[in-house]
Amino acid sequence: MADLYTYTEHRPWGYFTVLDEGKSYKVKKFVVNPGHRLSLQMHNKRSEIWTIIEGKPLITCAGSVKHYQEGEHVKIPQGAKHRVENPTDSQVVIIEVQYGDYLGEDDIVRFEDDYKRLV
Repeated sequence: MADLYTYTEHRPWGYFTVLDEGKSYKVKKFVVNPGHRLSLQMHNKRSEIWTIIEGKPLITCAGSVKHYQEGEHVKIPQGAKHRVENPTDSQVVIIEVQYGDYLGEDDIVRFEDDYKRLV
């Protein structure tokens, strides 16, 4: 059964809100502010599916870099390097569904980070 408690965490690039979570999944809404981007990263223990709700992000996934539109989906396989960037003047909003045996925030391996974070 899902935990109905939601919470928001602010980051240098914007924020995310956990909307729902269960034993092997977590649903987040994340907002990327104009001109910002997340770190180039990967996850060892989970995969993700992103649905673009608002904006036109530039997304890197497994070596491919592509602009996406509202309503499009991106599958981020476990172990794939990925990043979302917002090169526009409007916010980007994405719904992220994580799947895996472990969904903690410490399952992030960063390769590049504009904000000099280690984890």
